[in-house]
Amino acid sequence: MPILGLSGLLGLAVLMFPASHRLNIPYTVLLALTGCLLGVSTQWGIDIQHLGILHDFLVSLNSFHISSDAVLFIFLPVLVFEAALGIDAHRLVDDIAPILLLAVVGLLISAIMVGYTLHWVSGTSLILCLLLGAIVSATDPVAVMAIFKELQAPKRLSILVEGESLFNDATAIVLFGILTAILTGDSRGSVFSGIQSFVKVFLLGILAGLFIGRVFCSVLSKMGQYPLVQITLTLSLAYISFILAEHYFHVSGVMSVVGAALVVGSYGHSTISPETWEKLHETWDHFAFWANSIIFILVGMVVPKIMGSISLNEWLLLGVLVLAAFGARALILFVVLPLFERWHSSANISKAYKGIMLWGGLRGAVSLALALSVMENASFGPDAQRFIGILVTGFVLFTLLVNATTIGALLNLFGLNLLSPIDQIIRNRALKHSLTKIQNTLKNKTSSYNINSDLSDDILRQYQGDKKEVDELLSQSKELSENDWIRVGLLDLCALERAGYLKQFEEGFISTYIIRRLLVQVEDMLDGLQTGDAREGYQVISNKLLEFNWRFRFALACHRKLGISRKLSEHIADRFEILLSSQTVMREDLLTALPKMKPFIGEKSTETLKSLLDYRLKTTEQALNMLQLQYPDYFSMLQKRYLSHTAIRIQEADYEQLRGETVISGEVFKSLESDLQARVRKMAPRPELDLHLEPEKLVRGVSMFSGFPPDRLAHISRLLKPMLAMPGETIVKKGDIGHHMYFISSGCIEVETSPKPVQLGSGEFFGELALITNNPRTFTVKALGFCDLLVLSDSDFKLFLEDNPEVRQTVIETADKRIDMDGVG
Repeated sequence: MPILGLSGLLGLAVLMFPASHRLNIPYTVLLALTGCLLGVSTQWGIDIQHLGILHDFLVSLNSFHISSDAVLFIFLPVLVFEAALGIDAHRLVDDIAPILLLAVVGLLISAIMVGYTLHWVSGTSLILCLLLGAIVSATDPVAVMAIFKELQAPKRLSILVEGESLFNDATAIVLFGILTAILTGDSRGSVFSGIQSFVKVFLLGILAGLFIGRVFCSVLSKMGQYPLVQITLTLSLAYISFILAEHYFHVSGVMSVVGAALVVGSYGHSTISPETWEKLHETWDHFAFWANSIIFILVGMVVPKIMGSISLNEWLLLGVLVLAAFGARALILFVVLPLFERWHSSANISKAYKGIMLWGGLRGAVSLALALSVMENASFGPDAQRFIGILVTGFVLFTLLVNATTIGALLNLFGLNLLSPIDQIIRNRALKHSLTKIQNTLKNKTSSYNINSDLSDDILRQYQGDKKEVDELLSQSKELSENDWIRVGLLDLCALERAGYLKQFEEGFISTYIIRRLLVQVEDMLDGLQTGDAREGYQVISNKLLEFNWRFRFALACHRKLGISRKLSEHIADRFEILLSSQTVMREDLLTALPKMKPFIGEKSTETLKSLLDYRLKTTEQALNMLQLQYPDYFSMLQKRYLSHTAIRIQEADYEQLRGETVISGEVFKSLESDLQARVRKMAPRPELDLHLEPEKLVRGVSMFSGFPPDRLAHISRLLKPMLAMPGETIVKKGDIGHHMYFISSGCIEVETSPKPVQLGSGEFFGELALITNNPRTFTVKALGFCDLLVLSDSDFKLFLEDNPEVRQTVIETADKRIDMDGVG
């Protein structure tokens, strides 16, 4: 019989979804109401035998026992994981300060205000009232996100409200545990232990989730050929992260699930193919829809049992609770948060957003689960259980029946349901573009197929009327600045760039690590476009992306200080791959998209975008050419590898086309695809880059050593230390005390002399004057590209010249000439 109840319940719940749209009622609200009706009907159904299967269904429902553990351990991990999976982690970090303020400090203030108010009005134990305040102050992520998805609220508003609802659960649960320990006589319930418990549960819960999520992502990356395995692993991740955190690490399971989901959401694009990623989101939408549907009905079924015997005094207390809870939230949003905004200006939130956050802080399954845990705990007396049960249930019902049903109207009132002025203009321009295309196509079809012109004219008049309305709207639109249009165009280009990188990853051209690096680059570009001059922001970030990051510099330091070159080799190979991918996307995707953007952002803005892209492409190709000149053989290997991948993708696309056109059968396609996959598996991974930094090889590259016998070359190699110089790096600085002389094995450097700089290339040397004269450096020397240098320290300088008289003569003669020219080095 439980199977009948569960299957019938799920069927009834999902049928409420289309009903909610017809009745214009939020889905979760209709589910809760349906649950209440079922709760009232279950007892009636048991006594009426002639209802047949309906009677059996109601009896089966009556046998269900919704407990706090069922909510927290069965439904909550799935719902929280799905909610956090859809949050943009990058934007969450941008607003993390106000979110944490609301989730931690705000919840504590709310719990205290509610607790003291109820204690003063009802005379109930202060600790019990504070416990009630902690329970009702936790906004429920399940209810909040369900409503905001339906209403399609603005992105930042959704991030703020959803982020707060996810993070404040841990605070509420910790506070709930401390107060419960005090009420049940546990001596561990002290202020110090409470602070310690909060740090442990909240912060370590997040860290546990991040770690578990990262481990799972590494597994997911190795399951690329098995999409079903990847999707199923994410489901197990939701429960494993919760259970490990709660039962083994003794930290917040909710925070662990949030952390794990954020990791998957951040790394998923670079771990899972775009097609599988889309299927994963669809699957999680199903999981959340089923769990959401069942939990709100089950919770609704409990309401009649709890609220059935509510008294007038309890109704009054419920009214006080509503006023106190929303009064406390208003104080946090309109008094405490503005004080924080003065100190942290980037956290500024508009009054309209604050109004929605005040009214949109819905309560639901989490609050009821905590209340049920009190009602299930024999350590609480009957009066305390009734006090918590009735007031929490009543308050949850109020937020669902009143707040949830009116939040849409409030969004309309504040105009938050409308497009921004820029989006409105783009919408109208897109509509005009489409209407113009429709009219031209209809005219051509009418002529080509000899259709009666009267028929087409009637349809064309309708579209001409629509086009006239759009033209009027465009003429009435507020004129936007050129900077706004450039920002819109650059944002679109960033979206195209992201899609281009993901396509390269899906087709196997770039590795998991490289796609992550590239996606981070796109996020940096988007950050640079948020404020100020869009052109300047884009150029600044474009130049910054070509700079060597701290990881590269650390690998370079390891090479120079410790002689370890492997990491440096990997970073230079990565730079090759990143620059090649960027070049390809700019050429094939971004520049080709500009003509299509012209009708929407205007000709002048399009020309500006083209100049920005041309500049960025030019600097990218310059950086790539520097690498190519230094490592031509490796560049050729990468090009050959790229062509091999291209050939395979062309072959694969051809097979797909032949199957789609039914030229080949499914069996033939599978056979061809199997052969193709075998070829893919045989393809070698990205080759390792040999930096050619072996001292003896570099010594042979210096012309003055070319005629030396092997034993002398070996001796010289022991005295000279290899060094790789980066493009633009200052090797020698004017005014510094010199301790080294440099031989150029390959590459080119520039000496900043007057009136024009001097360039030195392979086989030449510099820096000897400072060692000979014991004077400071006379000029600054910079690397024009990648340079392989051999470094001779001042301690070995005299010995080196004594052992190599031919070199000594050349060095002294060159030094004399440079002294006459006012020195080089």
